[in-house]
Amino acid sequence: MLTGPVLTLMTAQVVLKCSDDLSTDVIYPGRYMATVLPTETSQFAFADHTAFNAKLKGKQIPAGSIIVGGQNFGCGSSREQAVSCLKGHGLVIVARSFARIFLQNSINLGLRTIVCPTIQAEEGDQLELGASRVVNKTTKEEFPIVPLLESRQAIIDAGGLIAYTRERLVHGTPRSKISTPTVQDP
Repeated sequence: MLTGPVLTLMTAQVVLKCSDDLSTDVIYPGRYMATVLPTETSQFAFADHTAFNAKLKGKQIPAGSIIVGGQNFGCGSSREQAVSCLKGHGLVIVARSFARIFLQNSINLGLRTIVCPTIQAEEGDQLELGASRVVNKTTKEEFPIVPLLESRQAIIDAGGLIAYTRERLVHGTPRSKISTPTVQDP
């Protein structure tokens, strides 16, 4: 069974627009690979994009702010730090599509990722994120979301695989309440 993201309707600003095929090396440069603790990786988010990195480190970009990506967001290496550094700032990623491993790392770590194949937005635009669509409040355009499988969205909503598993162990969520994947995610 498919379902949309379990988001309460929220509106946030686009703080960065990225091109197609944005590599994990741009998100989290390889020279910082020795830093693996999620509490420390956020300082290196977009390290080579110095103005944006400075705003992130200076806490000038509020949690919930949106990065808009093109096709194949997070391609390249499978480095988990590319996800943890974004999650550390509480960012939301809305992209036309995600690289497979980046998307799985996002699910595992609980980074809010939204697949929106036709998204059109610029830095500074206000986006309203709903369960089935993204509305660009600046341009008044609407774009449908491709929902993740319910089971994958449940992991993101829980805050990641560890939090999800802990919740299931503590509250004993029966397996029957978790949908079995029958189709592939985008």
